[in-house]
Amino acid sequence: MKQFRNTLLLMGLLLLFLYRFHRWIIAEFLNLPAPQNFVTVHNALHMPMQDGTLLTADHYEPSAPGSYPTVLIRSPYGRNAKASVFGFLLAFIAQRFAERGYHVLIQDVRGRFDSQGEFNPYFNEKQDGLDTLAWLEHQPWFNGVVGTWGSSYLGIVQWVIAGDSPLIKAVAPTITGSNLREILYPDGAFDLGLAMRWLSIFHYLDLYHNRPLIFAARMWSQIERGIKPAFEHLPISEVDQLAVGKPVGFYRFWLDHAAEDDPIWLEAVKGIDVSHVDKPAHLIGGWYDFFLRALLKDYETLKVNGHNPYLTIGPWHHFNAMVSWVDLREGIIWFDAHLKGDASRLRAAPVRLYMMGANEWRDFETFPPKSTPKAFYLHDGQKLADIPCDLAESHDGYCYDPAHPTPNLGGTIFSPFAGGSHDNHRLEMRDDVLIFTTEPLEQPLEVVGYVRLKLYVRSTLEYTDFFGRLCDVHPNGKSMNVCDGLFRVEPGKGEVQPDGSLLIDIDLWATAYCFKKGHAIRLQVSSGAHPRWSRNLGTGGLLAFNKHYLCAKQVVYHDKLHPSAVILSINS
Repeated sequence: MKQFRNTLLLMGLLLLFLYRFHRWIIAEFLNLPAPQNFVTVHNALHMPMQDGTLLTADHYEPSAPGSYPTVLIRSPYGRNAKASVFGFLLAFIAQRFAERGYHVLIQDVRGRFDSQGEFNPYFNEKQDGLDTLAWLEHQPWFNGVVGTWGSSYLGIVQWVIAGDSPLIKAVAPTITGSNLREILYPDGAFDLGLAMRWLSIFHYLDLYHNRPLIFAARMWSQIERGIKPAFEHLPISEVDQLAVGKPVGFYRFWLDHAAEDDPIWLEAVKGIDVSHVDKPAHLIGGWYDFFLRALLKDYETLKVNGHNPYLTIGPWHHFNAMVSWVDLREGIIWFDAHLKGDASRLRAAPVRLYMMGANEWRDFETFPPKSTPKAFYLHDGQKLADIPCDLAESHDGYCYDPAHPTPNLGGTIFSPFAGGSHDNHRLEMRDDVLIFTTEPLEQPLEVVGYVRLKLYVRSTLEYTDFFGRLCDVHPNGKSMNVCDGLFRVEPGKGEVQPDGSLLIDIDLWATAYCFKKGHAIRLQVSSGAHPRWSRNLGTGGLLAFNKHYLCAKQVVYHDKLHPSAVILSINS
């Protein structure tokens, strides 16, 4: 009995110690600067928008008197633990900022949780964001300095107001991009996996609202079960009903306005012009994140317009980037430098990239860094080599059947479990996947920058897709995906050759990867990666509303007159 009491006493003392010093323990664990003060939370503040709609926010205030900048976070996923596990994480992050001398405002965007109105992703965020800043100007604690922070959709809502308010002095958008249409339609093909999982997240967040967080543990398994039949169904205009049991307005809006030149998107992009953003910006992304291309485009736009943004890209896919805490650490450093004038912890080099394969961080002055293009040519016998094929005729072929679409495996998929680098060996055994592989490398080869694939192809259909993927083949036979991309063929796209074949240029996105000595470089070629890129039915027209399909017979040429090749940016 005495031993039991002593054990309880020790546990109580331990809990008391953890409670008393938890802020310093968290700082040590997350590699953050020491907390400076305690925090007072003001819950459920109501902010009127121009149209009278009330949006709701929580305010985290440093307890010590003083003048502090404000960090604005706007989210559709809940602003605190009462709402969701995402809200719990945001409240945790807000505490960390406020402990270090920042007012933090976390707001439910229009139509989400305690905020009034209808949620229509992207299109209400500009005016609501500016109205929120106008509300801030009238608060007695506001010192006139704002930084915006957040990942994914929380980054999108930063970009929509970043160039429109002098109050914003710095932005820190993470795993995000400014152009929603390009994210929904990568390479011109609808990202069905992203759409189904995203609308399902909102469905289950609403279902579990105000219930204990433990219920969220089963959310992802429910989402995956719900969306599986949606991926197999045609037309895709109906699959929201299969996934969540009801039509979803914004999903059907996306399908109704699929065209790149639709006035709805043109007007939205015009109002969110990154070239006009003159605020210090630190962009953080992941090599396997579906936002990667959009993030790099925003970075390049800022650079072209004379700015010097910071860029950090890690080995993450979307979900492990969200829990890496890099965005919190870098956000504190960034805001200390640009909202408080303390640049003591700001790194010297503006670009930091994680070199996969070598598994180390590298610093550069810009992206892409100086490199040398190197072509690896497709050859007969599934070979890939750094010299062109000299055969008069050489080609491979396969049949693409939309009824059994080539699946996506790993990569930039929006999933907490399926994204990132995976062994592609089983995928490469399919009849509708071609592979071309180098001999084992005699020396390490470092690729940093954009990767492109030039293919000479022919198809029995005018409307079809070609998909390319770069892989690292380990000595044990594992084939780990590095980067990939798709080209949607339709009349007028590609370069028609004298013999009737078509030269297409596939953007395989970007990477920083070290192929080690003894490893081999592999290229996959197929005609799909469903549902990351929604399957091409081969019929043209409005694919979202079509349930009929055609099979495509595909040919990939790799001979003397058709030097198909993957072009890598070799680190100089």
